[in-house]
Amino acid sequence: MGLGFGVPIIIALIFWFSPHPEALTDQAWRMFGIFVATIVCIIMAPMPMGAVTIIGMIATVLTGIVPLSPDSDNPGAPYALVGFGNSTIWLIVMAFLLSRGFIKTGFGRRVALFFVSKVGGHMLGVGYGLGLADLVLSPAIPSATARGGGIMAPIMKSVALTYDSEPGPTSRRAGAYLSLVVSNSNSITCAMFLTAMAGNPLIASLAGELGVDISWTTWAMGAIVPGLLALVVVPLVIYMVYPPELKKTPEVQAMARDELKQLGGMSYGEKVLGATFIVLLLLWTVGDLALGISATTTAFVGVIILMVFQVLTWEDIIREKAAWDTMTWFAVLYMMATALSAYGFIDWVSEVIAGSLGALSWLTALILLVVIYFFAHYFFASATAHISAMYIAFLGAALALGAPPLLSALIFAYCSNIFQSLTHYAGGASPTLFGMKYNSVAQWWGVGLVAGVISLAIWIFVGMGWMNLIGLW
Repeated sequence: MGLGFGVPIIIALIFWFSPHPEALTDQAWRMFGIFVATIVCIIMAPMPMGAVTIIGMIATVLTGIVPLSPDSDNPGAPYALVGFGNSTIWLIVMAFLLSRGFIKTGFGRRVALFFVSKVGGHMLGVGYGLGLADLVLSPAIPSATARGGGIMAPIMKSVALTYDSEPGPTSRRAGAYLSLVVSNSNSITCAMFLTAMAGNPLIASLAGELGVDISWTTWAMGAIVPGLLALVVVPLVIYMVYPPELKKTPEVQAMARDELKQLGGMSYGEKVLGATFIVLLLLWTVGDLALGISATTTAFVGVIILMVFQVLTWEDIIREKAAWDTMTWFAVLYMMATALSAYGFIDWVSEVIAGSLGALSWLTALILLVVIYFFAHYFFASATAHISAMYIAFLGAALALGAPPLLSALIFAYCSNIFQSLTHYAGGASPTLFGMKYNSVAQWWGVGLVAGVISLAIWIFVGMGWMNLIGLW
């Protein structure tokens, strides 16, 4: 069985047989024990995340902590399968299916090459071009790995090889710089849209458990100014602290133009996908407010359009493993968070944290909580695990201290994305890009820390000011 299962089982047993705080019930304490054991098992990864969470879900049922299906005598109580009917979970599934269309048709690669062809005459411009392409694709591709690792990384490597920059002695010519820029830009674009990262809808659901509603439009409005500023500043900071040996890159623009010529005119599938993408952005932006069409319904409409016009087939749908895997672990973690909230555990933790910071103003306490939350990611290899373990407790603490609910929910949400470039294992596109071997661990961690601090400062100070200006708090 090994440590991967042994350690989580021991943790669960310790919680099961240990005394709990007087303010908590046996049910709440034992639910927390299974939750912690599940998170530890996800981190140790003896099995895929979906399989681990299914085991955790059944453990809650077999131990009587939650029933498998709704209790007719207590219809509001949590149950094991509650997450599978959550509309936010289906939003992320549909977004994964939409992203399959971008990859299948080659539309995502065309967009990236287009931006590089326009601004790629300088190495800094190449970085900006890749960041802009990531930004354009991010609302419809919820996998940071798919965008950063599947679309941007191959183009980034092509640029590096154009200038004979390979892993090893020549990595500093171009590849080392571009790897770090793509990773950091990817984490920023993940923060800018509800549908840009698989964990974001989970955040929205967790915030909803504390009475904070985050719509697609609200998320994007709060992120647009700090996100765009970070996309400009962070690549420039990396350029200053870790400059590439090559500065002028006229051949890159020529390479991108040549590849675009080889692609030829837009295919039928690309045209349908492009038109669908525009419709989706419009409906995600104003559909809920003006037409009463939710973000999830909009995503379903987009997938249906792609199927009707044969851009996607049913085989494409059922073979999109990432969508169904995400749905599984997402639903289970949502259920566990719902149960912890219903049984009073989240309120208790929030009160404990708030009590330790009670002498501070809500603004000072909120900033301190955000900084702690951000740097705690050094201990996580998954953004989702971090979100599941800490988001709702830290948000609850901020609310208990009197911080504005929507501001608090959003600032923790944005930080749940930008920490994905801190380390080479932090999640998102970082492992894929680091795996290209252009950077050492020391280089990645050093630049990641500097860029991370700059990005965090932008999101806290500029972001909070912007959200106040537009009336989000």
